[in-house]
Amino acid sequence: MIRKATGLKFDPERFKQVPVLGIVRGVPENSLGGVCDSARDAGLGFLEITLNTVNALGLIESAVKTYGSSLCIGAGTVRTREQVEQAVAAGARFIVSPALNEEVASYCRSQALPHFPGALTPSEIEKAWRAGATMVKVFPASLWGPPYFKEIKGPFEDIPLMAVGGVTSDNIPAYFSSGASAVAVGGSVFSQSRMINGEYSEIRDHLKEILFAVKNFLNTME
Repeated sequence: MIRKATGLKFDPERFKQVPVLGIVRGVPENSLGGVCDSARDAGLGFLEITLNTVNALGLIESAVKTYGSSLCIGAGTVRTREQVEQAVAAGARFIVSPALNEEVASYCRSQALPHFPGALTPSEIEKAWRAGATMVKVFPASLWGPPYFKEIKGPFEDIPLMAVGGVTSDNIPAYFSSGASAVAVGGSVFSQSRMINGEYSEIRDHLKEILFAVKNFLNTME
């Protein structure tokens, strides 16, 4: 029996207003509070904890319990249906995968659970979208950069794409102007050294820089 999650649901409109996802991988248990505080204080609304983190399910449950009223917590690096069920039981409100797994996609679709599968090539992107993706995670985006998004949006103008991998405050405007609907930031912001050494103000300030770049671009488009 899957326990009903208690944290904030994934709100597409809220995400559209500030379309930035934080990816936390390898956070030590004693650093989770500081990391979540930094994300919340910076104004980030959506945070993913990857399942290849030690005690990931416990961390997700703890984050939802303490920060679920301000942060929408999801699970990342989800590769099997069993992992989806475990993540949802822990309180995850959305699922992110490194690639498209049909079983994961089918289950997320049946549960109306927001799902962000990874893809790179045109065929992979279209397949992920047809499988019911909420948004397709283009990873690694840095491989071909913003120009690739511009090319992809030609035939796939109806498919929302998230740029993941190598996203910085400097290239954010280029990604959005080339057709990205969202961006995600991970190791460059939530680095192991920052999390282990308790450098939470650096995480917060870096996130503020990312969020400012996104909001500034979106404001120029209004």
